[in-house]
Amino acid sequence: MSEFQHSHTSDDFGHFFKGWIRNPLAIGACAPSSKSLAKLMAKDVGVGARVVELGAGTGSFTAALLAKGLAPGNLHLVERDPQFVKILQRRFPRCHVVAADALELDAHFGENAGFDFVISGLPLLCFSPDKRYRLLQQALQLLKPHGRLHQFTYAGRCPVDKDLRALLRVDSALIGIAPLNLPPAFVYRLTPRLPA
Repeated sequence: MSEFQHSHTSDDFGHFFKGWIRNPLAIGACAPSSKSLAKLMAKDVGVGARVVELGAGTGSFTAALLAKGLAPGNLHLVERDPQFVKILQRRFPRCHVVAADALELDAHFGENAGFDFVISGLPLLCFSPDKRYRLLQQALQLLKPHGRLHQFTYAGRCPVDKDLRALLRVDSALIGIAPLNLPPAFVYRLTPRLPA
């Protein structure tokens, strides 16, 4: 069985739920993301892409990315929860698992790391405005000039408001909706504005 075919075990779900009980704002949901949401988050990711996944959790989005044919060696999984880190290392041994806080991306990747996609599984609206800006600024610096950042939200609007998009110099577009996710989720794509 290939890495991305592993389903969530009840043990993985238990760790996820315990993490949510410990710190619901950090986890952002009481259950792992659905396959429909994961497929939306992986939309347009090509076989040869280089990808950073933020807040990889137990690997819902990871599995969808690998199912697209992405090489495990091109996928970097950022996760700060030690239990989730162990799960990711077990499920996806050929991916790069980075045990770190997503607010410290610069320390682990440096600037302009040349990634094609940043896939964010973080509950962005649970971050303070300052932390939200810091996180997005660092995540966008990881991208190539035509790179894309995918962000999901449970709110019906883009989690990066107009003023923050102007400050970060990014545009947003709705990729799609996963109505059967618990709760229903919306996926947005953020793309840096290129210099005129």
